[in-house]
Amino acid sequence: MTERTARLRPWYLLSPALATITFLLVIPTCFILVYSFWLRTATGADQAGFYLSNWKEVLSDPFYRDILFSTLRIAAITTVICALTGYLPAYFIAMSESRHKSLMLLLVMLPFWISYIIRTMSWINILGTTGALNTLLIDLGIIDQPLSLLYNEPAVILGLVNFLLPFMVLNVYVSLEAIDRNLLDASRSLGASELQSFREVTLPLSLPGLAAGGLLCFVLSAGTYITPVILGGPRNAMFANLVFEAIITQLNWPLGSVLSILLLIVLGAIVILYNRLVGIGQFAKTFG
Repeated sequence: MTERTARLRPWYLLSPALATITFLLVIPTCFILVYSFWLRTATGADQAGFYLSNWKEVLSDPFYRDILFSTLRIAAITTVICALTGYLPAYFIAMSESRHKSLMLLLVMLPFWISYIIRTMSWINILGTTGALNTLLIDLGIIDQPLSLLYNEPAVILGLVNFLLPFMVLNVYVSLEAIDRNLLDASRSLGASELQSFREVTLPLSLPGLAAGGLLCFVLSAGTYITPVILGGPRNAMFANLVFEAIITQLNWPLGSVLSILLLIVLGAIVILYNRLVGIGQFAKTFG
């Protein structure tokens, strides 16, 4: 094998993946970027050209800015809740020596077998005024009138946590499973308690998985639109809902393209900053 062939061999092996990413991600994104500079005329037709009116409207209107900040805030809250509630089951499964360990992992992945829309809509039957929770509280005599548990921000966050929690559990589980058990035995042989071994050994070594799960949960929750539509009210729209409204309802493709690119830029900047602060490159080393 010549030196040139050896140097190009990795690119040959990567070419199918690179071609797929190029045709399914890069080229469509370029089309959306070009479309964002077009202009929608009064007749409803799109006029090709290089116009900045859509960008000026989105960047200058506080309406879009407030919803973007609200979206990032909801995504951050959802990520924190997923991290706090997902670490314990992941730790229990990873450290368990039960013969039912595979079954527990299967139960974590079971929600992926059910449609995301169906899972989200099921909360209506639980949190609605005639839902299971209100019915139970009324029957127990705790409340006299049904509580308003739907179509607000907490309901949206609850739906997002329900959707994203398995992603967090699986990411943390992988990092915990990769920890060398000899390190835990060594810490205990040196006199460390169970809590000290967890704080000094297990927790630091599991942080890459927790960070990877946090990034995944944040990006997915910031880009969702189904959950706010089903569980949120008119005041709880997230940024992706604006994209859906502009493109599907108003048929304003240039404006929707601007909103899409703006959300992509913001999330991309957050990922880059996250990489500099946490080091996404360390995830592969840890999991490898």
